Amino acid sequence: MATENSPLLPNEARASAASRRWSRVREVALFAWAVIATAAVIVIAVWTQHNQQTSGNGSPSAKRNLIFMVSDGMGPASLSLTRSYRQLVDNLPHDDTLVLDKHLWGSSRTRSSNSLVTDSAAGATAFSCGKKSYNGAISVLPDFEPCGSVLEAAKRAGYMTGLVVTTDITDATPACFASHVLLRGMQDEIALQEIGHGPLGRSVDLMLGGGRCHFLPNSTYGSCRQDDVDVVRLAQEQYGWSYTDSRDGFDSLKGGNKAHLPLLGLFASGDVPFEMDRKNMNDVYPSLDEMAKTALRALEKATADSDKGFFLMIEGSRIDHAGHFNDPAAQVREVLEYDKAFDSVLSFLRDSDDDGILVATSDHETGGLSLAFQEPGKRPLYNWYPQVLANASASCENLAARLRHHIDEQSSALSHDDLKSWINKELILPGLGIADATDKELSQLAKYPEAAIETFAAIISLRAHIGWSSHGHSAVDVNVYSSGGPEADRIRGNVENTDIGKFLSHYLDVDVDEVTRELRQKTSKPSLGAMNAESFVSKWNTGIYHTAEGQ
Repeated sequence: MATENSPLLPNEARASAASRRWSRVREVALFAWAVIATAAVIVIAVWTQHNQQTSGNGSPSAKRNLIFMVSDGMGPASLSLTRSYRQLVDNLPHDDTLVLDKHLWGSSRTRSSNSLVTDSAAGATAFSCGKKSYNGAISVLPDFEPCGSVLEAAKRAGYMTGLVVTTDITDATPACFASHVLLRGMQDEIALQEIGHGPLGRSVDLMLGGGRCHFLPNSTYGSCRQDDVDVVRLAQEQYGWSYTDSRDGFDSLKGGNKAHLPLLGLFASGDVPFEMDRKNMNDVYPSLDEMAKTALRALEKATADSDKGFFLMIEGSRIDHAGHFNDPAAQVREVLEYDKAFDSVLSFLRDSDDDGILVATSDHETGGLSLAFQEPGKRPLYNWYPQVLANASASCENLAARLRHHIDEQSSALSHDDLKSWINKELILPGLGIADATDKELSQLAKYPEAAIETFAAIISLRAHIGWSSHGHSAVDVNVYSSGGPEADRIRGNVENTDIGKFLSHYLDVDVDEVTRELRQKTSKPSLGAMNAESFVSKWNTGIYHTAEGQ
């Protein structure tokens, strides 16, 4: 019988207990099902993402292209210089910006392994190998052993590869992607390795730029090689390169549609002229933007039927040279051309059906550029004058060459006063657009023509109120730019230059360490003959073996 404290009958109580047990079983089953379903969803999501990113062999399943741009010697002040200049000459509002400005991603620290101030060789080694090395090193580490480059690793993984520059194609930056030597001055050897005459064979499919003199035998007019090796002939006959060395030859490529890879295009004996001079010789030399667009199309066409894309390095090389000369008029035009090429790469990526990314940075800043200058004995003037740069029509390099040519032609028949008058009338007024050159400045040019580049640069910089702290490099952090995307978050913010190099190999999913091992197996430790390597590098880094420019 039920009590007051237990109002249910016995059968009812048993039914209620069974109902509660069933409810608990159902709850446990539902919970287990929810856990299993959630885990399944997570597994499927992870598998799907992994499948999208990689194929069975660990390489990107989606075809992808990587364009890496280097603005050699361009620091943050160069961007301010160019932005204000462009606003003036194009009558733009104060808030108008460069294409580069719209894709600012972060900044990079630039020191090398042995100096707080890097050179281009150590800087490019950081990009190509993802490792620090000493100033002067071309993809060789402080132990004097080679390190594999991202370009070489990309080639072995099935990508097509290319180098486009406006300087000598054997100069430090391009050299670091396709050669390995102790010092950047070993350009004869660099030329051989770039065409494939080295331990790894051919790793580059396209090279466009200057530096023809390093590819011609020394018995040939226009050669600067120390030996009689015909590198162009070797490239064609042994490694299958097609070759062109003229504007007509470049135009025959039809923007890359008629390019036959591997392609070697050397359009200048040394460097391609500064852009402000080159545009007046457009029938002789292609521009950086033209070469970049041609390379992009040629590589796109060559990889049309491949499941791999391409890696292309494009360098605005002569921004650096303008900084070495302290020539602001030349530099601003170089940065504008680089900005134009940057925009062309962005357009290519937007129009492409393949995945791709653009990453851009500088190896270092050159010149210690300052957009202000306090004249000796005067108070600071809070302004600078881009109009002075707009008035110039020729680079200081061009004007100095014309001065030397004039002196050589006139020989001893030219008086000091006549030379000063000629300099003012034929060079200063039309070339720099300056009408108030002082007698002291003209005398300096007439008396010391060998230093004319620096004197012309000082004349125009003074009037534009632009300051320079050096004819060499500085240790200032440089900007990093990108077309963006979640993967590029790896190089957001302030990073080491080696982080840029590591990202390049990460994005292409290639193994530079494997190439390093192959290189070290196939080569003996680099030797400089009787001279101790450490001694040679030490002397290099103290300036004993330096040339006047491009360091």
